[in-house]
Amino acid sequence: MSEWKECKVGDVAKSNLLTLDKNYPHKEILYLDTGSITCGRIDSVQNLSLENAPSRAKRLVRESDIIYSTVRPIQRHYGFIKNPAENLVVSTGFSVITADKTKADPLFLYYLLTSDDSVEVFDVIAEASTSTYPSLKPSDIENFDISLPPLPEQKVIAEVLTSLDDKIDLLHKQNKTLEQLAETLFRHHFIDNAKDDWEEKPLDTVVDISIGRTPPRQESQWFSRDSSDIKWISIKDMGGDGVYISSTSECLTKAAVEKFKIPTIPENTVLLSFKMTVGRVVITTEEMLSNEAIAQFKFNNNTPFTEEYLYLFLRSFKWDLLGSTSSIVTSINSAMIKEMEIVIPDEDSMSKFEEITKPQFQKIRENQEQIQTLEKLRDHLLPKLMSGEIKLIF
Repeated sequence: MSEWKECKVGDVAKSNLLTLDKNYPHKEILYLDTGSITCGRIDSVQNLSLENAPSRAKRLVRESDIIYSTVRPIQRHYGFIKNPAENLVVSTGFSVITADKTKADPLFLYYLLTSDDSVEVFDVIAEASTSTYPSLKPSDIENFDISLPPLPEQKVIAEVLTSLDDKIDLLHKQNKTLEQLAETLFRHHFIDNAKDDWEEKPLDTVVDISIGRTPPRQESQWFSRDSSDIKWISIKDMGGDGVYISSTSECLTKAAVEKFKIPTIPENTVLLSFKMTVGRVVITTEEMLSNEAIAQFKFNNNTPFTEEYLYLFLRSFKWDLLGSTSSIVTSINSAMIKEMEIVIPDEDSMSKFEEITKPQFQKIRENQEQIQTLEKLRDHLLPKLMSGEIKLIF
């Protein structure tokens, strides 16, 4: 630790304020908004004509830049730029940080700035801002105090953490491919080539549908972050893990479940968000709970299909058929969910579909479990490496 240097981010990196100007050579851009990247994982990049791009689509980025959302840091909308397309543009809602590579390894600096300790400090700074929403200024990041080991040690630490993130990213990509294959198979057999003699039935005639509940928010004693309590799913939680949900931001106490008669959700239950954000679908990995914006589809002896079939049916459903996009938040209710018509294929078609998709979904679940293990290892190592508690040989 005697070789580590105390400094500010601004001593080894600067905010990149480059924006589009009249000499910008591209008529089309690839645009990354703040909400499209979380913890380094990009959900979507928009392909837009320059004339139709939003006013925030102005910030230019370069190789090895760090992008960090200045609004609500605790939401962790940040990333590291690798091999950017020539026409990649990011939102002005990002602070873009360019490291001086003679002083700081860009990846090391990225991991340092996105560690839990750093994010918590930035969130406190943002909460104290006078903006409408908790927000940072580029100068807040530049004035942040850090401790840097010698450059060779920075590179080794970054390589260790990157190797874990690369494995995590590979597993996420594999899961995305497996899910896309299953969705393609479902559409081909049960939508595009559905047989005329297949019956359609209302969902509530083939599964038991229930809705979760929320205890009074002002009574904080019912809510918990203790893993010994029961995980309670919100719509935000459904946007995290992937096909299978295993983690939640909050739990409910057993006393809350009893007092408010909150229905318990068994393992392998398909869930659907039908308020506010409509159409998120997940499958539970253990006994859980949910709020009232989420429908629970519990199988019974009359259910003629698999969890995978129902998951893919809900994922492919055109939700605008149940209401206009402008009123979709208020137009979809639990009665409409229960009345949704689902195609019931013949037993042979269902059996063949199950034979293919069961192993695919099992692999997705195994990959998600491995991702969680690797993420826990990375999150355990990161503060110890960044503080010098664990010393690497280089």
